[in-house]
Amino acid sequence: MTEETTTNNLTRFIERIERLESEKADLVADIRDIYAEAKGMGYDTKVMRQIIKLRKMDPADRSENEYLRDEYKKLVGIND
Repeated sequence: MTEETTTNNLTRFIERIERLESEKADLVADIRDIYAEAKGMGYDTKVMRQIIKLRKMDPADRSENEYLRDEYKKLVGIND
């Protein structure tokens, strides 16, 4: 590869990353706005974040996580 090709490739990679970083920042701001809107309507955004996290999990992993959480709660004396 020539120096010019290397420079061009590197420049393109950097520009693509910069564009994606900008898009990511826009998405983060959009998500923040949605949470603010939900909070304004009385929803608990902390619980919403937990639900989103659970929905991302594989069902088996989620079941195991819930089982372990319940067992730990029993061990430390938290009774529901």
